[in-house]
Amino acid sequence: MLLGKVIVVTGVASGIGARTAELAAAMGADVIGIDRQAPAHPVGAFVTADLGKPESFAGIAEHLPARIDALCNVAGVSGNTGIAQTLAINFYGLRALTHAVAPLLREGGAVVNVASIAGFGWRANLDRARAMIDVEGFPDVASVAAAHGATDEIAYPLSKELLLLWTIRAAHLPAFKQRGIRVNAVSPGPVQTPILTQFRAVLGDARVDSDIARVGRSGTPADIAPSILYLCSDGARWINGANIPVDGGLEAAVNAEAMQF
Repeated sequence: MLLGKVIVVTGVASGIGARTAELAAAMGADVIGIDRQAPAHPVGAFVTADLGKPESFAGIAEHLPARIDALCNVAGVSGNTGIAQTLAINFYGLRALTHAVAPLLREGGAVVNVASIAGFGWRANLDRARAMIDVEGFPDVASVAAAHGATDEIAYPLSKELLLLWTIRAAHLPAFKQRGIRVNAVSPGPVQTPILTQFRAVLGDARVDSDIARVGRSGTPADIAPSILYLCSDGARWINGANIPVDGGLEAAVNAEAMQF
């Protein structure tokens, strides 16, 4: 379902991004990867960019073709570098890149954001999340975090809470909705990627091990990539503003426990 489509994948150098690029190419797509460093085994074209730096975005758009079919926002950090960089890359940079690329997306195209089960609490923290996504453009992230009492300890889950709420909002923003561009998210649970060790340091072994135990095993990039690419395809043409948990049933287990099933 991706034959001949042009798919842009951020975070292409490793993990879920690398596998998404490989699978997209195998399904007939032309892939353009974006990352701070080139992948060891490049798939398609490659653009070097740091999504944590606002000056990167105009340059990225200049290196892309005039028409693309989908943007897969896979790049992200674990939170081990602190609140400012985590929010800059995982949310504010991702959002700025998406708006920069939006004019290149064809009518009926797609944006897919890789969120996380860690963002599950966005509803409980709705007022804070809404206020932080109301900040326009690429702000002074450290100042925004300080204004909302956001600390290093909650950097990663907060970044994904913002991303999930913004996904819902973006699906109805004129820049996307008026041209039929769908904006969706997938939320993995623990996945065997190069930064899983960092997640253990940030979230704690007990949290990670408990999440894995609930579903029997950790995920792999190959478990996540097909759902990302499905949302890029015309088969998902009636899915918009949605979040798909691709977590082996972890979100269902959390809900069942909370509801005392």
